[in-house]
Amino acid sequence: MFFSEERNQFFRPLTSKYREQILECLRLLYERLYSARADYGESLQRDQIIEIFEEALARAPQLDSGDYGNETRFKSEREQASWILNQLLEYGWIEKQVDQATLQSTFPFTRIGRMFTQSLAEMGTASVRTRHRNTRNTLNALEAFLSRGEVHDLMDAYEYSERIISDFSDVIAELEERKRELVRQVETQLLVQQATDHFFDFMEKRFQPDVSIRLSADSVEKHRDAIQTVIDKIRRKRKEFKREAELKLRELAPELVHPNQSVLYFVLDAIEIRMRNAADLMLPALRRALQSFTKRADIIIRQLSYLTSQRDNSVVDVCRELAQLDSDRQNQVLERAGTQLAGLHFRWLDPDQLRLQMKREERVLYTRIDDAGEVDESALREVDTQQKLDQAFITHNEGLHDYLITAMIGTNKVSTRDLPLRTARDVLAMSHAIETASYQAVDSDYQFVVSPTGETASNEFFDSFDVFDIELIKKPQQETDS
Repeated sequence: MFFSEERNQFFRPLTSKYREQILECLRLLYERLYSARADYGESLQRDQIIEIFEEALARAPQLDSGDYGNETRFKSEREQASWILNQLLEYGWIEKQVDQATLQSTFPFTRIGRMFTQSLAEMGTASVRTRHRNTRNTLNALEAFLSRGEVHDLMDAYEYSERIISDFSDVIAELEERKRELVRQVETQLLVQQATDHFFDFMEKRFQPDVSIRLSADSVEKHRDAIQTVIDKIRRKRKEFKREAELKLRELAPELVHPNQSVLYFVLDAIEIRMRNAADLMLPALRRALQSFTKRADIIIRQLSYLTSQRDNSVVDVCRELAQLDSDRQNQVLERAGTQLAGLHFRWLDPDQLRLQMKREERVLYTRIDDAGEVDESALREVDTQQKLDQAFITHNEGLHDYLITAMIGTNKVSTRDLPLRTARDVLAMSHAIETASYQAVDSDYQFVVSPTGETASNEFFDSFDVFDIELIKKPQQETDS
């Protein structure tokens, strides 16, 4: 049982109002003992742990008390650090070890405490993890077992195959969480801009280096046949090879031993089933999650485009002002506007009295000097964020022209289904590709011609779109001369 006598209230330190501070103490102690900063030749004594806890308390907040936890008010951070150490000792996170020779006490993690603290510490760090290599690691470990007969390689392949499923689940859960976050943030213009920043940051730093590799170089569909071939070769090995591997596996992993069942074939069948589930179930689920996530991002992009285009439109402001009025007041305002518009009169004018004159632009000079005052840093950050967002979603005709010319290298014709999608800007350019027909440079001898094919296609970013052929042709001589 997990909740035995020494771990009966194991999670109680993380239920009080000091839970965030205690959690930070555990993270910092774990970093001091097991990270790159650790001195593995030294055991921490009580004073050293108290100093580590004091550092953690200085940067961790205290949460609202509610009805739980100890309501003691500590005189100093050192007193609170000592209380936290006693709590962790009492509830089984840390244990006390006494050196019989020097009678000095050290305070390492218990095995269970270290395992839970490791998970808590990894949640808040950005450590490098090659999560997209587990499929290739499974194949490499199976090939190593086939060539050398070392059962540890087979157990490594068994473990890597299990991580394939868990990594898919982690990525799908992360995509669903980010999609819900986008839905929550699409409430005001400021939150939409923040959501867009998060989307592009995720696409550039998470999607491209990890998920794209998982769907290409480390695709389970790509390596599934190779892994199945190696498994079949292992099953066809000599009886002596399989007998020796069976005996070593029963000695190495006794928890896998079952009556009337071979451990070797059980491991091979488990790897085969996991690869089949990853290819047939998890990979399509990941693609559906990506499509759903990109759909939500497309809604944000469209909303931002609308907000940008309507920023200087006074009609939108009038509609907003009318929406804030009650129905009676709205009717009065609209009736007054209708009365004023009804007073217009039309009559013929004498053509001799018409003169076209250039309108002179009035220049307004402001001579008053106002004190600018102190500039708010948050306002500057908001202006800078707005400028970057405006630049991120603007699609210029020149940029679209260069994108298509690059896609047409070696030919004068390209289909929208073959347009490259390497960056987020390429996705925007592809969505505006058919607008090239309206962009015709006057000083150029060539023009774009967009022709519908009547077909539809889909990719990782769009569920369905119409396919067009975009061709660069030479303008007719008469049009060029004009």
